[in-house]
Amino acid sequence: MPRAKNIAFLASDTPEAQTALDRLTARYGQVPVAKAQVIVALGGDGFMLETLHATMAVDAPVYGMNRGTVGFLMNDYRETGLTGRLAEAEEAVINPLRMVATRADGETVEALAINEVSLLRAGPQAARLRISVDGKVRMEELVCDGALVSTPAGSTAYNYSAHGPILPIGSGVLALTAMAAFRPRRWRGALLPQVAKVRLDVLNPEKRPMMAEADGHSVRDVVSVEIMIDASITHRLLFDPGHGLEERLLREQFT
Repeated sequence: MPRAKNIAFLASDTPEAQTALDRLTARYGQVPVAKAQVIVALGGDGFMLETLHATMAVDAPVYGMNRGTVGFLMNDYRETGLTGRLAEAEEAVINPLRMVATRADGETVEALAINEVSLLRAGPQAARLRISVDGKVRMEELVCDGALVSTPAGSTAYNYSAHGPILPIGSGVLALTAMAAFRPRRWRGALLPQVAKVRLDVLNPEKRPMMAEADGHSVRDVVSVEIMIDASITHRLLFDPGHGLEERLLREQFT
């Protein structure tokens, strides 16, 4: 991208991020998000997700600098040379998942997820789920603690902790991953085309209550969830050369 002059800095509430915000705005200035050529997010991966959700209507890419813990979606923090780093940065374009959750009272709740949509048990007993893909039932009953659908960008997060696969950016697939599957024994999930529409129905929800989550947006008393990519929404992330999402996902598999 061209050398950015109008930078909007956003920071999490942690002392480290707030100190970085003060130092960087003193050095590079600060513009409102609506007028920014680029948005610089200071925090961890959670704050990066918050920033992407909050700024998706703004036509500006987001460059993260790690002032958090993991920082998988972030670049290294340095105060000097920022405009040069922005000029040389590689861009990754990702689409979020759209969740449509139906509650027991008939209410539907929609939310977007950059990483994953998960359906989790909300009681002491294991969940019983029916899995459909593009309107066709693929599994009549999955007994488990829950299941999730992950994007490639989110495949190293909750999905990976649940023993799901790491997906390359641009692979055109989604990961459907089970959590602690009891029956079918050790079933861990499936790889699905990115255009697939996944539906998870809760069997016996009165006895086995479930909750749905989309990047931290929670919905309780869920009886079904539909999950699909929303190609009409794009998020643009910037990374230092040689440290883009593709490289990070590949490197993660060898560490």
